[in-house]
Amino acid sequence: MRASRLLSLLLLLQTRGRATATELARELEVSIRTVYRDVEALSAAGVPVYADRGPAGGYRLLDGYRTRLNGLTAEEASSLFLAALPGPAAELGLGEVAANAELKLLAALPPEPRFHAARMRERFHLDIPGWYRGADEVPYLAEVTQAVWEQRPLRMTYRRWGPKDVERLVHPYGLVLKGGSWYMVASAGEGEPRTYRVSRIITAELAEGRFDRQEGFDLADFWQKYAAEFRERMYTAEALIRLAPGREGLLSYTVGSDVVDAALAAAGPPDARGWTTLRLPIESLPHARWLLLRMGTDVEVLEPPELRVLMAETIAGLAELYGPAPSRAAEVTDSAGPG
Repeated sequence: MRASRLLSLLLLLQTRGRATATELARELEVSIRTVYRDVEALSAAGVPVYADRGPAGGYRLLDGYRTRLNGLTAEEASSLFLAALPGPAAELGLGEVAANAELKLLAALPPEPRFHAARMRERFHLDIPGWYRGADEVPYLAEVTQAVWEQRPLRMTYRRWGPKDVERLVHPYGLVLKGGSWYMVASAGEGEPRTYRVSRIITAELAEGRFDRQEGFDLADFWQKYAAEFRERMYTAEALIRLAPGREGLLSYTVGSDVVDAALAAAGPPDARGWTTLRLPIESLPHARWLLLRMGTDVEVLEPPELRVLMAETIAGLAELYGPAPSRAAEVTDSAGPG
């Protein structure tokens, strides 16, 4: 365990160039005192680790020092190819580069890890977009990618949900691929970063100059917080429902497993007929009607009254539309007129 941690510490310093004891402790999930001991162990083993004093200080390796690590295990080599995403790499203009890197890595591996890596690639495939939808059309992804990589301002026309398109000059910090859709995280000058769906960019061109990224900005941390806040903003009301026995899986598929799991955890025991009363967060009354009608007679809405009325009105309309076959046939005959 300690040997693996020492190796991770060495790779962190080799990759970053300099890191404080606090940063290393956070990355390795250990105490700062443990970092001190590990640095001493590396020094004792002949690794040239130095400590720079002062506010901008930290640990670093001797300039030019590189370690050669050819001892990848079979599992580590396999995981590298499981992480390969040829589709997104091609969209970013890196398809050929990623393929060449994969070939070089395969050629450098010893026989056993190479065999495991090749088998992993043969037997596992990652398909990013969800069912019943394709990936977004992103004609300006190349421009966004270049702006992110070169820290260039991007001038764009963006299609909002509102009535008018907007012109924006933004500083792109990064790209996120979520469910087959690309999102750009960017700030408008000094403002806090926001998210923009790349498929909604109508025009885009790189502007002159370079911008400075916000100090300490972490793309993964930003996205995690944004996703959590988005879920909170999305649910604006609640619905009280009764769920038929054994239909928890269908409700999870329809509404979302995280929402249903939380509702089931807070629910009381089923009634005498096995039905469970749940309180579900909902986006809006029309959206909740659309979702819960897919459950048919396996769900009964109890509250709010407005949603129950919407459900009843829709069901009545369906009953009229799909009325008894004889009456519908008679209506068709009458509307056709005399033969």
